[in-house]
Amino acid sequence: MSERHSDHFVAPVDENEALEVDQVRLGERRSNLWIDAWRDLRRRPLFYVALAIVSVVALAAAWPSLFTNLDPQYCELSVSNNGPTGGHPLGFTRQGCDVYSRVVWGARTSLSVGLLVTLITAVIGIPMGALAGFFGGKIDSVLSRIGDIFFSIPYFLAAIVVMSVLSQHRNVLTIAFAIGGFAWASLARIVRAEVLRIKNLEYVTASIAVGRSRISTLIGHVLPNSLTPVIVTLTVGLGAAIVAEAALSFLGIGLGSSVMSWGNDISQAQQTIKTAPMALFWPSLFLTVTVLAFIMLGELVRDALDPKARARR
Repeated sequence: MSERHSDHFVAPVDENEALEVDQVRLGERRSNLWIDAWRDLRRRPLFYVALAIVSVVALAAAWPSLFTNLDPQYCELSVSNNGPTGGHPLGFTRQGCDVYSRVVWGARTSLSVGLLVTLITAVIGIPMGALAGFFGGKIDSVLSRIGDIFFSIPYFLAAIVVMSVLSQHRNVLTIAFAIGGFAWASLARIVRAEVLRIKNLEYVTASIAVGRSRISTLIGHVLPNSLTPVIVTLTVGLGAAIVAEAALSFLGIGLGSSVMSWGNDISQAQQTIKTAPMALFWPSLFLTVTVLAFIMLGELVRDALDPKARARR
């Protein structure tokens, strides 16, 4: 038999075109949670407003001499409750002290208390919530019950009791521990809930499977991926701590009267609210704007770190 040979037609193929079809196209820009959040924040005008206010307050707290060269403790009774004059744009207090210089220097005390309270809250709340959520069992039961005890005590009421007992030691550190020592329980609950969500993910299981210790896995993998709600909570909590310090000082059980803070200035100005309301208005305004800036910054960061919130806009 004779073999039949048939020619098969093969369409010409452009190798370059085939490579373009099969090639996986990767995004030209890097992308992760934090980069996407930053890109979202850059498009929000309120972010720049809040950041500018926080930056100015932080700068005034760190270097008040950049904003005023007047001594905030120098007072003249001859100008008591006088209005604005040259070099004194906000007028004078009842004792004849310059309101503007006291507001600028008071930012240091109020912001210091807020930062210390935030630090104390983080140092106690993050380990408590992380250990309870990651290890579970008896550790979770014990730590959660301790957190429930502190959570059931209003931290402002507890701070009133502590400052009343330690009336001879009224300083920034004491009031920070009085507030932060009871305000950490809510943060611990948030951290515990986030750790419970993350600890069952694949990369955590893989870390334990390759022989990494549980505590090392917690520190190296679980905690870094649980920081999103923590950052937001601490940012908002810093503003709440500033308000708590001002409220305690207003009630006369916060910082001593010799310490310059917005709360003390508001407390002293309430006596002359009918005759000289502006001495009360200015420290109240600075306090309100600062706290609002921290809360607004925390809300914006929370929305930016939430992909669902970004998709809805």
